[in-house]
Amino acid sequence: MSSVRTEKEATTTLDDALKPVKTRDADGEQVVRAIKSLTEDAPAAETIDGFHLVIDALKLNDIDTIFGLPGIPITDLTRMAQAEGLRVISFRHEQHAGNAAAAAGFLTQKPGICLTVSAPGFLNGLTALANATTNCFPMILISGSSEREIVDLQQGDYEEMDQLAIAKPLCKAAFRVLHAEDIGVGIARAIRAALSGRPGGVYLDLPAKLFAQTMDAAAGKKSLIKVVDPAPRQIPAPDAVKRALDLLKGAKRPLILLGKGAAYAQADADIRAFVEKTGIPYLPMSMAKGLLPDTHVQSAAAARSYVLQEADVVLLVGARLNWLLSHGKGKTWAQEKGAKQFIQIDIAPTEIDSNVAIEAPVIGDIGSCVAALLAGIDAKWAKPPAEWTGAIAERKDKNLSKMAVTLAARPSPMNFHGALSVIRDQVKARPDAIVVNEGANTLDFARSIVDMYEPRKRLDVGTWGIMGIGMGFSVAAAVVTGKPVIAIEGDSAFGFSGMEVETICRYNLPICVIVFNNNGVYRGTDVNASGTPDVAPTVFVKNARYDKLMEAFGGVGVHATTADELQKALAEAVASGRPTLINAVIDETAGTESGRITSLNPSTAKKK
Repeated sequence: MSSVRTEKEATTTLDDALKPVKTRDADGEQVVRAIKSLTEDAPAAETIDGFHLVIDALKLNDIDTIFGLPGIPITDLTRMAQAEGLRVISFRHEQHAGNAAAAAGFLTQKPGICLTVSAPGFLNGLTALANATTNCFPMILISGSSEREIVDLQQGDYEEMDQLAIAKPLCKAAFRVLHAEDIGVGIARAIRAALSGRPGGVYLDLPAKLFAQTMDAAAGKKSLIKVVDPAPRQIPAPDAVKRALDLLKGAKRPLILLGKGAAYAQADADIRAFVEKTGIPYLPMSMAKGLLPDTHVQSAAAARSYVLQEADVVLLVGARLNWLLSHGKGKTWAQEKGAKQFIQIDIAPTEIDSNVAIEAPVIGDIGSCVAALLAGIDAKWAKPPAEWTGAIAERKDKNLSKMAVTLAARPSPMNFHGALSVIRDQVKARPDAIVVNEGANTLDFARSIVDMYEPRKRLDVGTWGIMGIGMGFSVAAAVVTGKPVIAIEGDSAFGFSGMEVETICRYNLPICVIVFNNNGVYRGTDVNASGTPDVAPTVFVKNARYDKLMEAFGGVGVHATTADELQKALAEAVASGRPTLINAVIDETAGTESGRITSLNPSTAKKK
């Protein structure tokens, strides 16, 4: 808190004002003494400014960390926030700070806060905000902005931009605060919007003039709001629960499909109990891996194609039938054999029937819905037919045996399987480690090779499948959990956020970045067909030494050309907790165009 005028300043001003009275007569001295006495007895009123109202509002709502990048007009806000006890993690680019805030929201069920400057800084953060909304991660992007009276008349202010209008279509909600007394309301509304119902991104616009505004400190304190129950439970209707259970009971080949929403819900015990009590095979989406260990007997991950085609009733828990699941139709689901029957748990009624008919919608929060379904499972519940579970087990064993042979091979130079087998072993030894994964082939192979054992230990490119989340997600994971982080990066994906290794070193975070270096996008073998000296668009500098980038900032850099070298470096990095980057040299011929989504590449499709 800060006073507009101190008591000493007030007394000095009073002496100056009464100087004529004092010189006229002795009575003036008595007047001065009387007034000064009153002044000294009544302390000056304390005031608080917009900077501190923002900070106090965040702290009141248990926000303890801000990710961002300082600059006009929020530089002093970052300094003051740090001085007031908030942890401020400063990045080199706003998009990565935004990605960190989004990942923090997913991991903690509290809205991650990203703080940016106006205009270009806001736009940089907006990509992360839109991605957070698409992935249903609670996040608040707070950006300073130009003055309204100049922006609205388009008079050309510094970094002039109508940021609120731009943000609105790309996030769940957007608000602007113009007066200090409304800061508490603005932050409360942002928090509630980010967390309630289906979580998502929220934009909060704070014009520069707002920070310097002052108001009475007591009134300021009263204006702040502690948000109560921002994500209230939404209990499913009993008839919806019964409908879902009846459909499961009648299934011959039931399947449970777990999405990242199930991981976010933190209803881990009930989800596991439901899976195990029903005996139904389950298939985890990538960020749901670890809700039950990937080695669990009921996991159908190693027979994914088979169970999606053959299941007759599918229970979706926190998963959407979007492109990642072929929209619930087509060859992936063997639609030619007849439509599946779906049960879908979702908090948003509008999600139901978005692609195919949902036979049994269960609307409510995932924790409440799973608890209600679990309550309907008694000792008389019949497990799935042995014919179904046996067929899955047979295919799993066959596929896992084939995979084991591939992983045991250690070719030189390394291929994806050989390198990932090392990481697989390290994660098994340290199941509390968090895996961050992005790339094309690097993502696809890692998702199926690296087993996860605990919930919310895998972060990846999510619903949009975008590149560039790697370092932001890694920083957030290390900051909010304190656990070791293993970032598995394609060399192309790493390029989007690679400069943030300086951020990792600056905060001395326990992150080991492994760059799968095969000299290019997908692979390094493309040739420029024009015959000009330029390399092909997908080819990078050959034999690049990414490890030197980490060394430049004081971290540990390792150049690994064999699986043994990778194994030694990774074990040392996880044990030491020191910022480390391992340049894992991969055969440049390894990898395929666009990974497993080659079919989405129009130019490739034309060649078929």
